[in-house]
Amino acid sequence: MKKFKYSLLTLACLNAQAAIAVTTAEEDIERISVYEKQNRVVMSSGLATKSDMSLMETPAPVVIIDRELIESQGVDNLQDLVRNVSGLTQAGNNYGIGDNLIVRGLGANYTYDGMYGGAGLGNTFNPTRSLTNVDSVEILKGPATGLYGMGSAGGVINLIEKKPEFNENHKVAVELGQWDSYALSVDSTNAITEDLAYRVVAKTASSNGFRDLKENRDEIFTSLKYVFSDKQNIMLSAAYIKDAIAVDSIGHPIRIFNSASVNGLTAGEVTGADLVNDATSAGLQLNESQRDQLASSLSASDGLTPYSFGTNGIISPMAKDNEGEELRFKLTHNYYITDDLFLNQQLQYRNYTSSFARQTGAYNYVYWDRRGVINQDPRAPLVVDDVLYPFAARRQEYRQVEADEKSWQYFADLRYDFMLGGVDNELLLNANYEDRDIRFEQYSIYDKDYIIRDKNKAISYQGKLPYIFDIRNPNWPTGNFEDYDPLKTSNYNKKVQAWGLGIQHVAYINDQFTTRIGAAYNQIKQSYEHLGVDARYRQSLAAPKPKANTSDGGLTYNLGATYQPNEDLSIFVNHSKGRTAYSVLGTVTGNEADRKDSESLSNDLGVRFKAFDDQLLASVVIFESARTNLQYSNPLYEAGVSAPNVSENFFDGKEETKGIELDLNAYLNDKWKINLNSVYQDARDKKNPNSSSYDTRQKGVPYVTASTWVTYYANMFDLPQAINISGGVSYVAQRSTNSTSFGIPDGYVPSYILYDTAVSYTTDKWHIQLNLNNLFNKKYYSKAMFLGGMPGEERNAKLSFSYTL
Repeated sequence: MKKFKYSLLTLACLNAQAAIAVTTAEEDIERISVYEKQNRVVMSSGLATKSDMSLMETPAPVVIIDRELIESQGVDNLQDLVRNVSGLTQAGNNYGIGDNLIVRGLGANYTYDGMYGGAGLGNTFNPTRSLTNVDSVEILKGPATGLYGMGSAGGVINLIEKKPEFNENHKVAVELGQWDSYALSVDSTNAITEDLAYRVVAKTASSNGFRDLKENRDEIFTSLKYVFSDKQNIMLSAAYIKDAIAVDSIGHPIRIFNSASVNGLTAGEVTGADLVNDATSAGLQLNESQRDQLASSLSASDGLTPYSFGTNGIISPMAKDNEGEELRFKLTHNYYITDDLFLNQQLQYRNYTSSFARQTGAYNYVYWDRRGVINQDPRAPLVVDDVLYPFAARRQEYRQVEADEKSWQYFADLRYDFMLGGVDNELLLNANYEDRDIRFEQYSIYDKDYIIRDKNKAISYQGKLPYIFDIRNPNWPTGNFEDYDPLKTSNYNKKVQAWGLGIQHVAYINDQFTTRIGAAYNQIKQSYEHLGVDARYRQSLAAPKPKANTSDGGLTYNLGATYQPNEDLSIFVNHSKGRTAYSVLGTVTGNEADRKDSESLSNDLGVRFKAFDDQLLASVVIFESARTNLQYSNPLYEAGVSAPNVSENFFDGKEETKGIELDLNAYLNDKWKINLNSVYQDARDKKNPNSSSYDTRQKGVPYVTASTWVTYYANMFDLPQAINISGGVSYVAQRSTNSTSFGIPDGYVPSYILYDTAVSYTTDKWHIQLNLNNLFNKKYYSKAMFLGGMPGEERNAKLSFSYTL
């Protein structure tokens, strides 16, 4: 029987688990799925090359998380998967809104079967992706612009969705957990006719959440696959997701105490006598009693780590959940023109809307000599009627956001397999087009400390929010957001279009050598239409402005080779260059032709090895990745004053990261299974050489992470099936909060170690599982946020039950 090598997108659309069984005619052909396990762990993947290639041959760093591992950990969202992949971590400074994951300290693309799944747009609008309709997850590290369009420097996080099957299968599942959490789901697939199959996956879930971070989610996924013949088929899929997730934009903040302002004394060492007033009288003047009161309020960790506020969420009643609504339609066409020529096409429409209101910018200033002035208002402790409030929150802001993103994306991949000079070759021609249209509005309200400036001139707008006198027990403002005279502070349409043409050649020179050469030309165009804001916020931006445009194009490429001295060992090298829009949400001024968009570079040297009769697969990769061509302002430039040869902006800023990573999966025998990963990375921010934070650690990126998950299949109590007993350990090193400009340059979120366990039992019809997370109830911060940290969940349990009809 002839074996074919098909592309990633083709096989993902045909079936995500095993060889496809469709019609009687097709049973005569053996087709190997990208995601079929070879002896359980030595898997294949097409994510790096869009061709069915064993990981032992793949000249790029790829990690696969299969459904079995996802289910054993009781994971139901993308953020909880970070423990299974080296170098995949939570980004800092996203205020707890949606998924904001980074690979090797750099941004990542989110895709469903290779198609756009929403960007990580940080503090604005950003979906939280569930795993309800996901069979497996693949992560490609490093840029892949030529294959996936407008890309990010860190890599691609690809979620492989469930597909229709011609074998009947119906399953219902129930989950119960802490904080009044529950979920009910159904998964049904079957053949409608000999040539037509369907799949419907639906789930409803609700939780009051740790620290009152409530979450409600309803989602439905439907798909139809029609097989014209053994050479041609199509699939139409649709997804609708509606969720509401409470936004904790503060977490636990770090109190702003600047050790350098008191001759290096820590907060635990200072006395009232050390907290001197400013001799020029420009700063807040405290009497001796108030300085003593301020000193006694300090703990040793102030200015360094977040102040613990216990298990209550610091969320204002005026905050509104992040309400997201997503609609996706996708049409996939696969055509096997000949045995050696194959065409895959995908067309997708996606619409995501988001709205929320959150508190931000509430700072607890304690002591800081900023630019030669000690405790200069409003960056000072709060004193009202001669009463000091050492835990007051100053310079508050609330933001209300309405956002709507519509996107179209089209991919065409034409594959030709041929033999030349005794060498198997694969030639891929690909074309892609993407159009994103974003409508964005933001309103803000402030307290009277917040000084609004327009072109360095203060505006007399008076904020109406009341002071919060003690953030530990807040006197939150009452009423509605609209009661506080909000200002429209953002109002624009942003459009990003990108297209690309690429060619890739893969050669299986012999049993030892595999090479990959790919090149693509990509063009990115951006337009920005400013629609006007409140004159009290920015008089210079009050009136709408004409649409501005910019464009940039250039070559990207991927070069790689793999050498296998024997069947159990392979060595690969990879060098790739990508391209992305400099800012999907950023402004465009004037008409800037050929503006330099950011580029990304990645160098990898990796070793993969397998053992125990292909029951173990491990990889060790030394990497160097960077995002380059980043813009920053020239401090010598002044409009209308500088000489013509003085440029307004520089484009040589960069983010870069270097390190070494390990990923291992193994079935050691019929009793033991293990997943292990770890990384050391040195991620430093070098965007702007004029910045005080230049060459400092990136916010939220740990130098070291490590995790393991072990499963033991125990025969107990004379049961016909084994009981699965699992346990996991995760370590995350401390993460910088990178807050030089706010007086706490040494602020960080402490390291932590977590222990989790699970017990499950499965028969032919039903499955029951108990997960216990944070077994020893370790207090920790799951994310480094802006000037603080997001507290991680306390010890909790989840019980899951499913029944297959």
